[in-house]
Amino acid sequence: MGVEKGMKIDNVVKNARKIDSFLLSRLKGEPTDLYKAASYLIEHGGKRLRPFLVLKSCELLDGSAKQAIPAAAAIEMIHNFTLVHDDIMDNDEVRHGVPTTHMKFGIPVGILAGDILFSKAFETISRSSNKIPKSVAISLIDTLSKACSEVCEGQALDISMAQSKKIPTESQYIKMIEKKTSSLFVASCAMGAISANTTKSDVSRLSAYGKNLGISFQIIDDLIGIIGDPKITKKPVGNDIREGKKSLPILLAIKMARGKEKKIILNAFGNSSISKREMEKAVEAISALGIEETVRKKASHHLNTARKSIARYDNSVREDMLGLLDFVVERSL
Repeated sequence: MGVEKGMKIDNVVKNARKIDSFLLSRLKGEPTDLYKAASYLIEHGGKRLRPFLVLKSCELLDGSAKQAIPAAAAIEMIHNFTLVHDDIMDNDEVRHGVPTTHMKFGIPVGILAGDILFSKAFETISRSSNKIPKSVAISLIDTLSKACSEVCEGQALDISMAQSKKIPTESQYIKMIEKKTSSLFVASCAMGAISANTTKSDVSRLSAYGKNLGISFQIIDDLIGIIGDPKITKKPVGNDIREGKKSLPILLAIKMARGKEKKIILNAFGNSSISKREMEKAVEAISALGIEETVRKKASHHLNTARKSIARYDNSVREDMLGLLDFVVERSL
């Protein structure tokens, strides 16, 4: 299951871009600059994992991709809404290798771009109610609105952790990413199942798959934030250490390190003026602790739970969804 399979899954994920034309067609209007800002990040990349999950969850339950396209577009709008606003809150200047939305269009327009993405997500579902049963549309809106609330709660927890002098526990970290990141994966899978107009038990099983996939995705994302190749990630070596991000790999490293190694790591943590060589030493110290192996094992635990959630389904779509799990845990970006 090495690089070849990962590349294959990456290509499968790219197939979710079939929703792009539908998605972008919903982001047109006046004033032009507002809608350009709203569609800016969408036009400049992204893996489209969440729309992919919507489409595949629907197809797994014998629904069609066509049924799920409005929900897939809506979830991607919400995802991009979170990215635009996160970048403003974090003062980030680059995403997908291009200037962030607020750097390109200014903070006021950036905030409005996020707001219009949020609004259009719900409008996209409600205006598709003539093509899908009304009860399905209501359930989709209910699921998406709940996820939006949880993302905000997760973001607030993240801010609270960042401001606190305490190092959070692993369980506190997991609770935070369940809300901030995993909730949109849960919503993606649930909305795919709902689009197929299926049973509550199917929605529950697909939600469990999305929850554990989302946790694993963020755990690996945080690992890449420390050991990722800057040529691929487009971010400096040890970027998350420098920013003082209290992610799982850093929490584990601080807990496990002793003596000189711990001093090196703590000296780099949250130190924006640290030299490149000192940061490299911190990354080396973290790597020497076997953090990558430990984190990937924790991610694999959640992925195994995700596998069990869809074990009862027996078709080719399940293989795509199982392959996605391998892609997530093996990825380097």
